Amino acid sequence: MNGTFEEDYPMIDDGTLNLGSVLPGGMGEDHITFSVDVPDLPTTDNNNGRWKYNEDVILKEVTEYLGMTYRSHYTSQESKTQTLDLIEGIGDAEPFCRSNAIKYLSRFGKKDGKSKQDILKAIHYCILLYHFAGLCNENSQPYETF
Repeated sequence: MNGTFEEDYPMIDDGTLNLGSVLPGGMGEDHITFSVDVPDLPTTDNNNGRWKYNEDVILKEVTEYLGMTYRSHYTSQESKTQTLDLIEGIGDAEPFCRSNAIKYLSRFGKKDGKSKQDILKAIHYCILLYHFAGLCNENSQPYETF
């Protein structure tokens, strides 16, 4: 179960979801099937009412910001090594990212008012922290709900 939803849980033409061939101990395609209503994934048009706080718009902005940062990192044309790569090399990337996220969050609203840049930088460091903490390929913890 490492692919997409459609690969891991193949839909049968009649609208049922087949779990028999993918669950450990499953008894085959003809034994474990049931009907399920699988919702459409949210789109960035925000018209489907599923993004109450404009998370889709914010994620798009974060993605654009992250893409721009790679044009301005401290690297030369000859080397693609970033300062964070060197910090990772000595084993300090996780605490470095955590500290920088805290720094940008703590100065939000204090330096230049409520700076969008501070939040974007904090998000970037949180994403990097997620990576360096080894959470990218880990799905053992359920997501917390608020």
